[in-house]
Amino acid sequence: MVGSTLLKSTKFLNLSQCMKVLVSQNRSYTSKLNEQQLAIQELARDYTNRYLKPKASKLDIEGRFPFEEIKQITNLGLMGACVDEGYGGLGLDYLSLAVAVEELSRGCASTGMAVSIHNFLYANLVNEKGTPEQKERFLTDFTKGSIGCFALSEPDAGSDVANIKTMARQDGDYWILNGKKSWVSSAIEGSAAAVFATFDPELKHKGLACFLVPLDAEGVFRGKKEPLMGVRAATACDLRLDDVRVPAACLVGRPGDGFRIAMEQLDQGRIGIAAHAVGIAQAALDTAINYAKQRVAFNKNLTRLPSVKDRLTDMCILVETARLLTYRAATDVSTKNSSMAKYVAGRNATAVADHCVQILGGRGLSTKYDAERHYRDARGTQIYGGVTDIQKRLVGHFLLKEHDAL
Repeated sequence: MVGSTLLKSTKFLNLSQCMKVLVSQNRSYTSKLNEQQLAIQELARDYTNRYLKPKASKLDIEGRFPFEEIKQITNLGLMGACVDEGYGGLGLDYLSLAVAVEELSRGCASTGMAVSIHNFLYANLVNEKGTPEQKERFLTDFTKGSIGCFALSEPDAGSDVANIKTMARQDGDYWILNGKKSWVSSAIEGSAAAVFATFDPELKHKGLACFLVPLDAEGVFRGKKEPLMGVRAATACDLRLDDVRVPAACLVGRPGDGFRIAMEQLDQGRIGIAAHAVGIAQAALDTAINYAKQRVAFNKNLTRLPSVKDRLTDMCILVETARLLTYRAATDVSTKNSSMAKYVAGRNATAVADHCVQILGGRGLSTKYDAERHYRDARGTQIYGGVTDIQKRLVGHFLLKEHDAL
């Protein structure tokens, strides 16, 4: 429509001029960060290099949640990066937050993951969809140190959100919640969670609702920390809800809005995990280059060996490809864009970390070096936040929808 209108316009002298205008209208995306985003990148990078990166290995080995680091990041304002200033946040855009998550994950993947989920899946949800009363109770303190969680997955409902079994029954001015949630990140340390439940299983996705639930409420039981292959300083556990009574004022939106809220938040969450994966991949590339510069084999540095140089080149391309898709998704939020970003970033991070281990050789398998940690951390980015298989199906679905081909 736009193209035909332009081509018919009398103010254009020829097709070449028309196409120049079309290109300028359709190719408006740029990966160049603005001054604000660059400032956030510098802030997060400086903190990471000074304080976070030197502690990452110890946090991983000990499996210790980064309380002190989260406190410092809170003082930087990054635990409420996109939250309105009136509730203690910085009021930043999603790309600024993604850049911060990338830099933090480059230093410590566990810390970057905790910051990503708290912001993209909890704080942004309350900030954008909560009532003023909900924001006062469930947001203000969460820009000052309290940690928020996102409780969607269940033992039999991960990617299949419509199959949620946690029940919500209305009782006057209260809702009573019963069920079990799985893989709830930071729930051991968290103060509240966005909990998704069904008030009518027969309605499937149309019967879902979202509630803001204090994790110290009567009837909320936190399980033990899941031992994880990667991001070992981060935590995930089950949540059991036994007759948990929450005021009707804790319902986000209306009954039936839960599925839409979950899907919109997952669009954001995938951006956060993609940025997290890019940070891990960059750390693996940095580790490989630094090692290759110092290691001598066949009387020359590894960087001068064609096979190593090829690997480093491949790693660079993989990192930059993932970064571009992640930045695009953060500036143009959609299911297709965020799924593409997460799909590519997770796969690329795993491939880059694999190259890193290979370049370090035997040392790449040693826990004395960072390569094996990057490898373990990278692999999880293809699973949490939505497995790559589902992301691929989502991209295909929306691609065909755009072309009227379903």
